[in-house]
Amino acid sequence: MAALADDSGLAVDCLNGAPGIYSARYAGNQASDLDNCQQLLERMRGETDRRAYFHCSIVLVRHWQDPDPIIAQGRWHGEIISEMKGAQGFGYDPLFLPMQLSQTAAQLTAHRKAELSHRGRALKVLKAHLNHG
Repeated sequence: MAALADDSGLAVDCLNGAPGIYSARYAGNQASDLDNCQQLLERMRGETDRRAYFHCSIVLVRHWQDPDPIIAQGRWHGEIISEMKGAQGFGYDPLFLPMQLSQTAAQLTAHRKAELSHRGRALKVLKAHLNHG
């Protein structure tokens, strides 16, 4: 039986890659998305370098003894803005302004976000491996 797993996180340059692997619990184990966003804004107060990126890793094992799992990764570069904008999405989407866009991830349609996001990019890599692998 095949198994597919993914993990994603937000890395902020001026915070040395934080929240990173702690993205979902940046403000504590029981923190809400709003709590995490507020914690991020507090930690970034006064920072001028607001560059950040989302990273997604997807792993597919085709069976329990698969000697060559497929590992696909995607990144979505942008910056963290100083106030939340938008109501779509989840997590840090209201604070993440993708490069070359004028809307936050939370202002994009679900379809547009899926085309551009770190997870969407990783899935495209996975699909390419499956089609040509």
